[in-house]
Formats: sequence, C-alpha cells, structure tokens
Amino acid sequence: MAGHVGGGSFTNENIQRYNNERRSSKQWVKLNVGGTYFLTTKTTLSRDTNSFLYRLVQEDSDLISDRDETGAYLIDRDPTYFSPVLNYLRHGKLVINNDIAEEGVLEEAEFYNITELIKLVKERISQRETGPSKDSKNHVYRVLQFHEEELTQMVSSMSDGWKFEQLINIGSQYNYGSEDHAEFLCVVSRECGNNPNSNDIEPTDRAMVLQQKGSRI
Repeated sequence: MAGHVGGGSFTNENIQRYNNERRSSKQWVKLNVGGTYFLTTKTTLSRDTNSFLYRLVQEDSDLISDRDETGAYLIDRDPTYFSPVLNYLRHGKLVINNDIAEEGVLEEAEFYNITELIKLVKERISQRETGPSKDSKNHVYRVLQFHEEELTQMVSSMSDGWKFEQLINIGSQYNYGSEDHAEFLCVVSRECGNNPNSNDIEPTDRAMVLQQKGSRI
C-alpha cells in the first residue's frame, strides 16, 4: 500500500511537472524576422497592448501571419532594426548601437506601433540634430597685464576668436621720466569645441602673443 501511494505521488509530480513545462512552453515565442530568429516570450511582446506584436501572439489574434517550418512567425522586416525594438520591450530602455541608424529604429517602432518607443526615438533624433546648446560650449580665459602704451598692440592682437571680457585699471605701477604710466589687467576669452582633442584649443600665433603677455602676472 505504501509503495502504491509512493508511486501515485510520483505520478502526480510527473503530471504536474509536465503541465508546468507545457504552460511554460506556450509562453515562448519564436519570430523569424527577415531570416533571423528571435526567441522571446508572450509577456515581452505584450508590453504595449496596442502594438502589432501584442495582437500577433494573442490566442484569438485577428492577424493572419504565416509560420515557417520551425513554427516561427514570419515577419518581413529588417532584423537589424528589430533588435533595439525587442530589447526595449524586454527592459523598457532604448539602447541603440552606434552602427545602427536611429531613423531605422524609428521606422520599425512605427511599423509595430509601439507608442512609447516611438516617442523615445524621436527625442533621441531631435537631440542629435539640435546638438549641444550654445551655453554648453567651453571657453578658454586669459588674464593679461600690460602697460598703457601697449594697449594699441593688444587691440591689434585680438583675433582668432579672442574677445575682451573685462578691462581693469590697476593704477600707476612705475614712472618713466616725469610721467606716470598706468597698467591694466585684461580678461579675454575664446570659445573652443567640446571635444578636448579638438584643434580649436591649440594656440595660434596671435594667441601665443596673448599668452606670453599674460605670463607676466
């Protein structure tokens, strides 16, 4: 009797395991997108209930979709751009490799009608096209000290993007003959690129003149 009970218990466990595996297998979905296979779950594809993929995997789907010999759904789209779409459905984040055009991902997001993904990709494209704002550009500043009679030379040297920011009279610092000669502090700036390796920050000939004068303080 004990053996019979044990055998029955073992049989029930097998049946339960079989049912669980069968239920689990129904959750997995194979897609053949442009000849490339993707394996995912119904839960993932059902993230957006208004999307094409959600409708595709429903038991009572209104979509007519062919399957290949392996049972995978056939979708005639570019698999390169489908990968970011599927990954978004998996974790809710937009991740696009540098070698993949964002416009291609947008095209697929619109085809599958995934609303939030469409919004994210459009924002990414807009940010790329707009570029960094003017306020975010880097500037190089120099503080220069010069004599009153050097003012003309300083003005003629202001080229290559350099511009005056502030001019400060620090008074008479020395006498030449019977006359006092005033000295000034001059703050100048120059806009440079955001790339630290950019040639924009390399000093030009005129910039070197300014830097040499500024080295006295």
